[in-house]
Amino acid sequence: MASPARLDALTVTDFRNIAAAEVRFGAHGIVILGENGQGKSNLIEAIGYFRLLRSLRGARDKDLIRFGQAAFHLGAELGHAAAHRASIGVDRQGRKKVVLDGGEPERLTDALDTLPSVAFAPRDVDLVSGAPAERRRYLDITLALTSASYLNALRLYRGALARRNAALRDAAKGGRGSSAGVAAWEPALAEQGAVLITQRREWVAARAAEYASRCAAVGEAGASALGYSSPFADAISPREALGEALERQRDHDIRRCLTHAGPHRDDLALTLDGRDLRTVGSAGQQRSSAIVLRLLEAATHRDATGVMPVLLLDDPFAELDRSRTARILELLGTVGHGQCIVAVPKEDEIPERFTRLERWRVAGGVFTKVAS
Repeated sequence: MASPARLDALTVTDFRNIAAAEVRFGAHGIVILGENGQGKSNLIEAIGYFRLLRSLRGARDKDLIRFGQAAFHLGAELGHAAAHRASIGVDRQGRKKVVLDGGEPERLTDALDTLPSVAFAPRDVDLVSGAPAERRRYLDITLALTSASYLNALRLYRGALARRNAALRDAAKGGRGSSAGVAAWEPALAEQGAVLITQRREWVAARAAEYASRCAAVGEAGASALGYSSPFADAISPREALGEALERQRDHDIRRCLTHAGPHRDDLALTLDGRDLRTVGSAGQQRSSAIVLRLLEAATHRDATGVMPVLLLDDPFAELDRSRTARILELLGTVGHGQCIVAVPKEDEIPERFTRLERWRVAGGVFTKVAS
């Protein structure tokens, strides 16, 4: 049985609109109440920073620092996590310092997933309706935080890709080395790219039936399917297939100054009755699919690490009908009974399952515990 990760206390200084806050969390979580723009999502984002060491909303670090301040600081007391105490500081020059139980990790990547969490929010609809880059990022995060080999391959692949693209630009200008300089990076791309392709297709194969059944449980009448869209998805040897594609497209890539073959161009295919959910799905269907993807993310972490991540629910059921919301809440219970941090605008919007949690209010970035 998975052990639940737990956030016991959080201190926030000069993060977004939060000048200074200290919030304590019950073993089962809390509910944060506040109108839009007051700081609910900012607190959720601060918690999520202990997982990715960057904004879960994709913001630049310097844009997280409160206006007029030189840096932001986050501190956490943790239970059932890699460290009992963690702190993060980031300044406007981009310097980032992480301290875990009084010591600095050798590499920042060693501090990833210090507090395992999965965030659910209305903007998650971009996972379904957005560009392929959104779904690739989802795959990369889900797998990199549960597979050391994937994380290492992803780091090496991105490095080789950046260098091949630089060599492409040099070759397009008739620079030294020309085509040979481009070819020099292709073995590394093929080797590391094959790791990414293999683990992505294995994950999709392992989770496809679960995706379909959870979509049906939410109330989707059509046949929902999850697939891996890649020219190399069915290759017996992804390494050989990718290496051949890079060689075959080298001249074309030089003309365009961009690498066109590889897992950095693949996609996660989401379909409804065989058609692309991005084009045929309603807003509610797309939102439900995105929530199911987050459930798969949490389940993947639980199964791979034995730790149930904290669930960060940032008003995720807004604009969903009551019956669909109720079914989604039932599915949350099937993933695990971990800690939940729930953010909603008003008390009457607290899902029944969370009405017994301690409540905090936020206004203008100031957090106050509500008396029982």
